[in-house]
Amino acid sequence: MFTITPLLGAQSTSRASQSILELDGGIKILVDVGWDERFDTRQLAEIEKHASTLSFILLTHATTSHIGAFAHCCKHVPVFTQIPVYATPPVIAFGRTLLQDLYSSSPLAATFIPGSGSPEDPSSVDDKSRSHILRQAPTFEEINKYFTLITPLKYSQPHQPTPSSFSAPIEGLTLTAYNSGHTLGGTIWHIQHGMESIVYAVDWNQARENVIAGAAWFGGVGGAEVIEQLRKPTALVCSSIGATRAALSGGRKARDESLLAHIKICVAKGGTVLIPTDSSARVLELAWLLEKAWSDPSNAASLKTAKVYLASRSGNATLRHARSLLEWMDDGIVRGFEGEDENPAPVQTHRRSGSKQINGTVKSSRPFEFQNVKIVERRSQLERLLKAEGARVILASDSTMDWGFSRSLLEHVVQRPENLVILTERLYMRPGSQSPSQAFWIWYEERQDGVALEKGAPVGEWLEQVQSGGRMLKLRNAEKAPLNTQENQRYQQYMATQRQLQDSLTSGNERDQAGADDNIDEESSSTSSDESDDEQQGRVLNVSAALGHGARNKLALSDADLGVNILVRKKGVYDYDVRNKKGRNGLFPYAHSRRRGDEFGDFIKPEDFLREEEKEDQDAANDTKAGGQLGQKRKWDEANDTRQPHHKKNRAAASAPATSGGSGADSDEENSDEDVQVEREGFQGPAKVVYSTSEITVNAKLAFVDFAGLHDQRSLQMLIPLIGPKKLILIGGNGSDTVALASDCKELLGMKVVGAEDEPSTEIFTPTEGQTVDASVDTNAWVVKLSRNLAKTLHWQNVKNMGVVTIQGQLKGAPSGDNLQEDAQTKKQKLDTEAARAAGPTLAPPVEPVLDVLPASLAASTRSVSHAIHVGDLRLADLRRLITLDGHIAEFRGEGTLLVDGMIAVRKLGTGKIILEGVPVSATSMTSNKMDDFTRVKQKIYDGLAVVAAN
Repeated sequence: MFTITPLLGAQSTSRASQSILELDGGIKILVDVGWDERFDTRQLAEIEKHASTLSFILLTHATTSHIGAFAHCCKHVPVFTQIPVYATPPVIAFGRTLLQDLYSSSPLAATFIPGSGSPEDPSSVDDKSRSHILRQAPTFEEINKYFTLITPLKYSQPHQPTPSSFSAPIEGLTLTAYNSGHTLGGTIWHIQHGMESIVYAVDWNQARENVIAGAAWFGGVGGAEVIEQLRKPTALVCSSIGATRAALSGGRKARDESLLAHIKICVAKGGTVLIPTDSSARVLELAWLLEKAWSDPSNAASLKTAKVYLASRSGNATLRHARSLLEWMDDGIVRGFEGEDENPAPVQTHRRSGSKQINGTVKSSRPFEFQNVKIVERRSQLERLLKAEGARVILASDSTMDWGFSRSLLEHVVQRPENLVILTERLYMRPGSQSPSQAFWIWYEERQDGVALEKGAPVGEWLEQVQSGGRMLKLRNAEKAPLNTQENQRYQQYMATQRQLQDSLTSGNERDQAGADDNIDEESSSTSSDESDDEQQGRVLNVSAALGHGARNKLALSDADLGVNILVRKKGVYDYDVRNKKGRNGLFPYAHSRRRGDEFGDFIKPEDFLREEEKEDQDAANDTKAGGQLGQKRKWDEANDTRQPHHKKNRAAASAPATSGGSGADSDEENSDEDVQVEREGFQGPAKVVYSTSEITVNAKLAFVDFAGLHDQRSLQMLIPLIGPKKLILIGGNGSDTVALASDCKELLGMKVVGAEDEPSTEIFTPTEGQTVDASVDTNAWVVKLSRNLAKTLHWQNVKNMGVVTIQGQLKGAPSGDNLQEDAQTKKQKLDTEAARAAGPTLAPPVEPVLDVLPASLAASTRSVSHAIHVGDLRLADLRRLITLDGHIAEFRGEGTLLVDGMIAVRKLGTGKIILEGVPVSATSMTSNKMDDFTRVKQKIYDGLAVVAAN
């Protein structure tokens, strides 16, 4: 059995993706925890409903539409953190930085408490008397903790997942991840369970890009066939986005040149180019392209006057993760970097920055250590960027322009006619949407105010830039504000209710982990809830909660409540009677001090590694800041600016020439005002949202270059027939794209669409949001038992990770006492059946037939007509390696032919069949030794396959 329910994104204008897959035996799999820019909690109602029955969760891409609600569900949905989650390391790393950027940039991402308004309710925005009280948003530490719970998987690594504690058993289920393109670490999931082979592929891209490799559909000799694991699945879940979009003419090269041409045209006029994009996934492709263009000497004349910025609150973290994940990128990244190292020109290495200077050009010592793209992470850096004069190119998060630095830059960029806004993704028209990106896309398609045709260099084509014509853009601004007394009381009541619900649904172990900052013994606390006495159970649970959550409130606990913890919490107590005690009161309390650190290890304090002269300068600066001491002299620089230690200013000034154009915004040092600003923006206390509206005049031009990195009509029509699924489920697109792709697949695959009046076949499914479809494989399976005598005669052979055997037997309707001995399990079933019948009228359990050994007369006649069967798929590359290790000379000649010792040809046909031929130079050259070689090569082929024959 296999059913799928798309919760979000199916035949919808929303790009958010959520799906629930249900397999035989009650196995439930949640794929993606997506959200969109509305941050509506009603989109997560189904996840909260099914959370207590989920087996595990799969994540496909590190984008808001696939992982945006993950931290919210971990914080606000009970038992969600107890569900195992699987993803690739890049999705884990970039998903963490994405959500940190999201929650630090958008107050609406925290969502509202129930009954206090919704971003989808327009009336609530204009109702001034209604309070929009925010929930407590996940902190950076909580986001890090949630992502450490995810189990990382590598590509092509079969894995047997671990189910949640409240899930049905999932024995026999194998999970494998494959590269999907589109984003770094993006995943095509293959799920094998019994007879079901499910391929879940949404938002994939077959074409290679500068940074991101193409989807791993093809493999084998020449790469002309879909790999065996993804070929002919029982069900293919595919997104229909781009089903009506034609392929880009010229491919990746034309796309890159078109973007640079738009930039050069705007830069030549002294304007600013704003490119809204995400902060973790597709931004890598854009940033790499701009860094490469600015480093190219041929573009010096047209781009040298402009500066490039990457405005994202998690920009440095994103690039740091990218530098450690090179093996997940396209091979051209590593090859290009190694080619730079082999440059014979004289190389000068900067000691501080680590960059290399070749022929006067500064190049990075490793990929994604940009020398031209400057990172802007803080509000003060953004303000200095806006005050600077000259042409600029700014990559800013987010692509929706509803939050992030792209929203902050919007009103400063769109008012000047020489500026340009480049859209990089096609958007669906959502009725009633107030997103700036939606408005710009409508204006771009309408072209009401005309189009400016610009000569594009170097391609020599005319580029279209749509005029805005001074239109008015209405913006809705959301800002945080403190709560008044009545609102604070309502918020505290809601939080108390949530704590009570959380305590009733979560285990004592999780409560102790929540109080780890107070150094409570986690292991002993969890033991107390399991092994305490019945009469003390309620008290122990209450005390556990008090110790876990109330230590900061200085609760007055009695000696009986403290139990054995009295040894560490009360002075002058040195003995405690642990006799006849259970749970944590039976062990000495051990307070575990958790070490602080990040994913790279412990935090390093720079002040612990200062030189003596730097310590003196720091002490002098601190004394000056505190008012100074009598006779203490101040440095000249400290007299001008006493906000930071003098040695930091010296180091910043010394490293400025070496890191000119580096990752920082300009060469300004980080001052205390910026730290205060960060703390203010990261405020996590009780707050509400105050709405205001504003209008800005848009005079900037609009352009579009498709950098979404998604499949188009041509790739969908080519790949789906090659994959050859038995069932096709189309999700992840609007209604027109889904209907168009279903119509194309009907002709290409010969399938029929569900719902047609004269076509009752159920092979192409186009579900809507919340609609459950049954896509089970059409097979007839029976369960039989093997007799002990037959089981003893089986000879198993291993093919990769599977055991293969052939069976010949005689089917009997019921166990026979003459030929079979009833085991303990059979006796138990009979006793259970008799007890059930004695209890009352009930349906008798079905009797399973038994397969027994054949009689001698039948076995002899059957063996004469049986043929051996070769099971498995042997790759010629693996065969070449085995033959070479055996001392032979093997090389490929032509497509699908392996020549061994110049006389033995091994060919593999398209059907997977292997043909072995001898090609001697003359008839006399086939000596006995060469005949032995022929036999040895044949044996190597048999070793890679399982040759099963009738017993």
